[in-house]
Amino acid sequence: MQYRRMPIEVESPEQMGYDKIRNNLSESSYTDTLFREVDTGSGLGDLVLAYGSHQGHEGLRQLVVKNNGLDAGDVLTTIGAAGALFIIATTLLEKGDELVVVRPNYATNIETPRAIGATVKYIDLRFEERFALDIDRIKSAITPNTRYISLTHPHNPTGACLEATQLNALAQLAEEKALHILVDETYRDMVFGPQLPLAAEYSPKMISISSLSKTYGLPGLRTGWIICRDRRLLETFLAAKEQMHICGPVIDEELAYRYLLQKDRHFPRISADIKAKFEVVKDWMQQQGDWEWIEPRGGCVCFPRLKDPQRTDLDNFYRILLEKYGTYVGAGHWFEMPRHYIRLGFGWPTKDQLQEGLSALSKAVEEASLSR
Repeated sequence: MQYRRMPIEVESPEQMGYDKIRNNLSESSYTDTLFREVDTGSGLGDLVLAYGSHQGHEGLRQLVVKNNGLDAGDVLTTIGAAGALFIIATTLLEKGDELVVVRPNYATNIETPRAIGATVKYIDLRFEERFALDIDRIKSAITPNTRYISLTHPHNPTGACLEATQLNALAQLAEEKALHILVDETYRDMVFGPQLPLAAEYSPKMISISSLSKTYGLPGLRTGWIICRDRRLLETFLAAKEQMHICGPVIDEELAYRYLLQKDRHFPRISADIKAKFEVVKDWMQQQGDWEWIEPRGGCVCFPRLKDPQRTDLDNFYRILLEKYGTYVGAGHWFEMPRHYIRLGFGWPTKDQLQEGLSALSKAVEEASLSR
């Protein structure tokens, strides 16, 4: 495999230095959770630091599929969703294979297949089509060498959501073509409307992945999972996991388990906060004239773009935004999109930071105008 660092990681806020950023609007997760929210004082001192179950913490796997018509045997824990994506790509792809990726997409969904030597075929979501998924375009991209199709719900970075009819159509397509559908459901709990079933419930050919990083602000626990009803395939994923790191960190998985046990206490607060901050972004979008967006239907990110990018010196815009106003956003090139698009994360900053950062966006565009 030929590894290459991804811009989204090279330019991540933790790499840039949090001390340089006052208003961090680049994050794609809810605000980071304090350890006291996880440590319930219930005896971590008695936790044996031995190798854990290779499949993952039994109680955690049960909670992941609680009330979803699946069981713990359909779940494999991973080192975050990134670990799940790596396991799936290296299991299903060989050099010369093909996969279809809905783009924009999280960079690992693209870079790992590239490193393997697979051919990546893109289905580009279009602003003019409200970032809606076109199933017919996916069908036309499939060849006998296609091994799987990669997409997200809700979508990162646009916040677009799939419909039940689309998931049913994808499941039928997977069965007909004998391939797999990978659905990154990291933001599933953040949908603003009714929640669809897990993608893995639609067919054994459908693979769900998720983690605690985005919705719950727990990226430091490095806990994610794969859900798949095809037990033979899940066994192969387990073989890949064992060759990489044998099992997950038992402390992380125990803390994740304890946190999800109290999900009903944590999530209403998180959900209310995200909705309140979303309203802040909506109000700003209605009052300014430089940016346009497709209003997201889920998640804690959106993907606005400059209406008239030819009027703006984009290099100067990003420089002014960070150096003068201490505000950071995800540039479009993180997702192989033009740089006049930005991923704007509204879940991570405080409401005051979000409002200050949005004001900074307006000021930076004005100050970077080529017509001044």
